[in-house]
Amino acid sequence: FGYEKGAFTGAIALKRGRFELADSGTIFLDEIGETSWALQTKLLRALEERVITRVGGTEDLKVDVRVIAATNRNLQKEIAAGNFREDLFFRLNVFPIAMPSLAERREDIPEFIRFFLVANKRSPNDISPKAVAKLKSYSWPGNVRELRNTIERAVILAGAGKIDSKHITLSAVAPAESSSAKSEPSGLEESERKMILQALNKCANNKTEAAKMLGITRRRLYSRIKFHNI
Repeated sequence: FGYEKGAFTGAIALKRGRFELADSGTIFLDEIGETSWALQTKLLRALEERVITRVGGTEDLKVDVRVIAATNRNLQKEIAAGNFREDLFFRLNVFPIAMPSLAERREDIPEFIRFFLVANKRSPNDISPKAVAKLKSYSWPGNVRELRNTIERAVILAGAGKIDSKHITLSAVAPAESSSAKSEPSGLEESERKMILQALNKCANNKTEAAKMLGITRRRLYSRIKFHNI
């Protein structure tokens, strides 16, 4: 929402906020499910009344914006858990678009593969059918970001040669265990734990960056951290 000059230490000049800058245009609210309750309250006012107030300011500023919001969370479950405002959900939920996970649209995987190969300055044909089949058979808990990282690794491993299945190194982060999971950690679980610890160490415990490094979502990383009691 921006701030006024002198609103706090370091506020040496007026700063216009995102809503103000987006006036008469579109604002994209990414990861809306991660916002705090206090921010949700401010967002609700901005959406309902089309009015914002800069930090340290007293003047209400009219804004006219189209809002697009995205989240990987089930907001109805978050409402039930007391983490998300129901009134804000209904204010945002005008025209919902559900994006299926990559595992639910495997027919799109070859097209993504071609796109990421070109992005890495490789020909779309620089990959073997076996490698494509291996990529199509994986569950992709990290969705498209994980696939992108996997292709980038494969390009590095293959060098100037054709990408084969041996160059496809998939994440050790396995699907969620059932309630009947073994009490003793498996070799895969231990490898996963080590990978997570290494990523957190390299990223100075920045979980967002660690999730990117592992090619999974931040929510998935939190789930695995809790599982391994890290």
